Amino acid sequence: MRSCLTAFCLSISLPLLAIPGQAHGPAKKGGVSATLPEAARAAAAVVDAFHRSLREGELDATAALLANDALIYESGGVERNKAEYAAHHLPADAAFSRATIRTVTAQSGDADATMAWIATQSRTTGSYKGRTIDSASTETMILRRNTGNWKIVHIHWSSGK
Repeated sequence: MRSCLTAFCLSISLPLLAIPGQAHGPAKKGGVSATLPEAARAAAAVVDAFHRSLREGELDATAALLANDALIYESGGVERNKAEYAAHHLPADAAFSRATIRTVTAQSGDADATMAWIATQSRTTGSYKGRTIDSASTETMILRRNTGNWKIVHIHWSSGK
């Protein structure tokens, strides 16, 4: 865990890998996940699955990718566990995801045996509730492996024009 968190702290000062745009969906060979270290690719696949199930409105599948103690930071707010997120912002996040197009522009990450971090830059465009959306976003997800499966334990989303 220490090496992963050290890598996470160091990554803040390192530039993200420039990746050709990828709209929604999982990374394919030559796509975003293919540029990550091998150790981080399974965790990145969970991040991809999270966004795919969110976009498809599969709320149970989205929530299943979160650890029970997941901590979600968004727009200055916090939800302190999976149940709180599922009861509050998950349905709205799914509706927003369905109405807009998220294009990944860069991604980096790393993992050790039990912890991983995936940092993603993206652009979101479209229209939601009558407003035009065109924003740059950053996302950090921290994942923990337990009994062989990666679960998201922390999400931090930030966006701006």
